[in-house]
Amino acid sequence: MIFGFIQNIGPWQLVICLVVAFVLFGGAKKIPELAKSLGRAKNEFKKGLAEGEKEADEEAAKEKAKDSAKELADA
Repeated sequence: MIFGFIQNIGPWQLVICLVVAFVLFGGAKKIPELAKSLGRAKNEFKKGLAEGEKEADEEAAKEKAKDSAKELADA
């Protein structure tokens, strides 16, 4: 079996090999660009999450106001 050693490779060894291959073939110039794009994506995700929470809070406040108005009308 030619590729029998692949069975003994763990996940961390595979990650290290992929990183080394990326640096060799992708070039060191691409790594800062990749890090910058990952940072931007992280910030956009956080912004979207905060906007979603804000919208959910506004909807909850509207529902609460609607329920209290209904209770006042019933009384």
